[in-house]
Amino acid sequence: MHAYQDMVYSTAARLLGDEAQAQDVAQDVFLKAYENFEQLRTSPTKGGWLKTVTRNLSLNHLSRYRRRWRLFSEFHRDEATEEESQLDLTGADSALDGIAAEEREQLVEQALRRLPERQRVPLVLYHFEELSYEEIARQLDISLAKVKTDILRARVRLAKLLVRAPNSDARSKPSPS
Repeated sequence: MHAYQDMVYSTAARLLGDEAQAQDVAQDVFLKAYENFEQLRTSPTKGGWLKTVTRNLSLNHLSRYRRRWRLFSEFHRDEATEEESQLDLTGADSALDGIAAEEREQLVEQALRRLPERQRVPLVLYHFEELSYEEIARQLDISLAKVKTDILRARVRLAKLLVRAPNSDARSKPSPS
């Protein structure tokens, strides 16, 4: 497998554009290879298998990453209350456009910490842990309607925080703790 480590890493790095993420994906690829070692050991197509797994894991990673930071793009107007419909939630995503990924992540993390737990936990479970509304309701032992309401309210509150953050001096100053 050593003969393929450069190919796996370079494929992941090209797709992801980030060395640390490429290392993580390469590690996952070789864990999968280890799990399938008996079949791969004598396979003449192990290089192709590794490249395919690398590509798939990299694309999955990119897809998860995009979904993770596009918290507001699936907002449906028919779910909004009158008060909530006054706020354009897609503005929060566009406010983060043009901001470096690390800074965007930091802004979102800071805003998440400012949410009440009852809103933050379902939002994180949905967007970061990729659980369904039903799974979240079961995990938290609350109704499906409450999960949807809490996530919607968390998005609204988070949007307000994020729309203000990039346009303020908050990014250049340390946050008060």
